[in-house]
Amino acid sequence: MAAITAGMVAQLRARTDAPMMECKRALTEADGDLDKAEDLLRVRLGNKAGKAASRVTAEGVVAYFTGGNGASALIEVNCETDFVSKNDSFLAMVNAAAALVAAHDPADVAALGALPCSLEGFGPTLEDVRKGLIGKIGENMSFRRFRRFASGHKLASYLHGTRIGVVVEYDGDETAARDAAMHIAAMKPVALSAQDVSAELVARERAIAAAKAAEDAETAKAAGKSVQSEEIVAKRIEGSVQKFLKEVSLLQQPFVKNDKLSVEAMLRAAATTVHAFTLYVVGEGMEKRCDDFAAEVAAQVAARQSEPSAAVAASQ
Repeated sequence: MAAITAGMVAQLRARTDAPMMECKRALTEADGDLDKAEDLLRVRLGNKAGKAASRVTAEGVVAYFTGGNGASALIEVNCETDFVSKNDSFLAMVNAAAALVAAHDPADVAALGALPCSLEGFGPTLEDVRKGLIGKIGENMSFRRFRRFASGHKLASYLHGTRIGVVVEYDGDETAARDAAMHIAAMKPVALSAQDVSAELVARERAIAAAKAAEDAETAKAAGKSVQSEEIVAKRIEGSVQKFLKEVSLLQQPFVKNDKLSVEAMLRAAATTVHAFTLYVVGEGMEKRCDDFAAEVAAQVAARQSEPSAAVAASQ
């Protein structure tokens, strides 16, 4: 059985907003597996356990660059602290990296790092600049992900500070496309339409709905109440899945500026078609190191208290 630390409970609570004791219980049942524990809480608490799933859990910035060659780039670069994410040298490296993506279309992060770049006396490659700034600033930093845009469609971008970046590929009205980009930053859909949601994500949601239905049936039995038929349970499960798809699909979401309209209806009224979108949230899917400070301080105190005893033992 894995030891459940205060840090693990804090991470799960940050993901789910569930009560602390519920988080500890779920982690215990999941033997310390955060993903399994999150699913257990979703079964027990429903959507109440999912509202914080998109919270930022690491530091860094998202940047957007439009090049003279007609190509653009969105990039996420991570660092250890919020302080460094505002550092001028770090931001200069981020912007240089975005420009390199737009200009050279590297295949991956390793290829990006091999591109020529000189900054603040470091070089001759971007990777050399990164290593040089790590030594200068004293904090690790890494290029996490990027995307280059050169499809021929129009582009609308929206940056919410330096922590959320959206690029929408569209045809039609620029204002409507920018409104869609701002909506994406606020509501964080996972796909353009329900048909585009990954089979893995749909399967996970169906499994959660089935587990919730089974738990409800057990509760009903224990209370001496009638249990719903398999047909009704199946409809409930499918209804839960369809509700989930509507919530996470851009075109089906209620438009943030007018919730009487779906995003699809808003775009249609403006004769605009969104072909694709890219959303980067700094640290999305990553876990920030969460120290158990109480345990750390207790360990340090215990170590200091044992030092005199150890010294006496050594002198005997």
